[in-house]
Amino acid sequence: MKTMTALTLTAALLASALAGCANTSDPGKSKEGNGKGTADDSNEKITINLMTRSYAGGGWAPNHPMIEEINKRLNIDLKVEWVPSANYQEKLNVLAASNNFPDVFYVPNAEYVKWQGKNIFMDVLPELGKYPNITKYIPEDALKQFNPKGKYYGIPFYYQEARDSLAIRKDWLDKLGLKMPETIDEFYEVAKAFAMKDPDGNGKQDTVGFSLEVSPNGKFGFGGTANFLTASFGLANNWTLDANGKLTPMQTQSKELKDFIGFMRKAYAEGVLDKDSPILKSRDSLNKLEAGKSGIAYVNPQQLYTETLPPLLKTDPKAELAQLMPPKGPDGKSGIPATTSGDRIAINAKIDAKKQQRILKLMDYMLSDEGYDFVKHGIEGVHYKKISDTKYEQLEASVKDRQFLLLGWFFKRYDPMFLIYKWMDPKEVDTIKTYFDNNEKVKVKDAAAGLVSDTAIKLGTNIDKKWMDTMVKVIAGQEPMDAIDKAIADWKAGGGDKIIQEMNEEYQKVK
Repeated sequence: MKTMTALTLTAALLASALAGCANTSDPGKSKEGNGKGTADDSNEKITINLMTRSYAGGGWAPNHPMIEEINKRLNIDLKVEWVPSANYQEKLNVLAASNNFPDVFYVPNAEYVKWQGKNIFMDVLPELGKYPNITKYIPEDALKQFNPKGKYYGIPFYYQEARDSLAIRKDWLDKLGLKMPETIDEFYEVAKAFAMKDPDGNGKQDTVGFSLEVSPNGKFGFGGTANFLTASFGLANNWTLDANGKLTPMQTQSKELKDFIGFMRKAYAEGVLDKDSPILKSRDSLNKLEAGKSGIAYVNPQQLYTETLPPLLKTDPKAELAQLMPPKGPDGKSGIPATTSGDRIAINAKIDAKKQQRILKLMDYMLSDEGYDFVKHGIEGVHYKKISDTKYEQLEASVKDRQFLLLGWFFKRYDPMFLIYKWMDPKEVDTIKTYFDNNEKVKVKDAAAGLVSDTAIKLGTNIDKKWMDTMVKVIAGQEPMDAIDKAIADWKAGGGDKIIQEMNEEYQKVK
């Protein structure tokens, strides 16, 4: 949960900085507000300053063909500021200090929750009746979440709740005469065979059963292989509700932790769990799968045919991957911990009302059938061409222009297939969809999603990391199993008890 892992002290400092400027107003703007009663007939060309994060490769140049086309379609002058993701928090800090935000911008969960009610974000709820695509393609529950009752201070940025999935080398199963594992015991036996019985046939014992990645923020490898085993032992997805309806964090689930850590400790001692696990980070187990050294790892189905299979098939042309559902534990439990994000796209509350309406029109257009096709596939004849009613061809300009950046980095439908294009192989698309459909059936939600603890912001990452350091040492046999109890006690004494109290207080306000 981002409230426990990604929130930083910077967020608290930003909130403090905003407290002194939240109620200021600009006397030069007499048309501020939520745009109520203001019509936008699109005849007036309006400049829109948009800010969002960027990743590898950076964003578009100002004269990019996608920007020129969307300007023409909506009669706007769109100016996009692409801020490298690593610097986005610093950028928000600067904007908060000057109280000078862009017209529309991406807001991480921590800032979104902290800055509500400070006259920074437009309340879009009264306006959504004019924009049917927003209400059609953004679920009402998602719009309500992370907001006070009766207010929508932003529109959710979509993150898939259960994207990644376990995959297994089916050809290795077949070679060793094994069936697809369904229980945690069967999973263990398959992983042990993969580590011990030379499934790649090279005469060496150089393959691993499965790996454990350790997240820097003190979690069991967010998105990593072990993430798909925790629910089998009854461990919460960050927080669960106990029998009394009280929120309980995963870090204090003594019995469940001992069952899970005991399983991992045995696997490590017997060589079933990758011996590199204490030093592995995000994607390392996937790298081993792609290199033909591991038979079980998590995959991103959207990247299955573009990033995972090509190197694997280069190593072993006969390699075959199949989806592996989370194995059922002793009590029949299993699942994929779902991620819930409170990140939002917010409209500046202080800009001209007509501009607010045009921004909503832009976002509504991006979700419409025409607009969604445009921001995803680009310009027909430039980024792709139509061969027939069911067949399309990607053009070279698509690779160069990366026409999908507004969709990927700014705003999109709640659509797990948002990176699946109409020129892709239909069989590959069907496989990817099957992965996502199966994941949806077994996702385990975080009972405290959307809640924020000030103590977690200040202390959570540090005490989580210390707690996880002990868990890893116990798994590796460097500490006894009793160390788990001490780690729980230390976590609670170091701020955990206060976090539990604050989270339950917040829960009572919204339940």
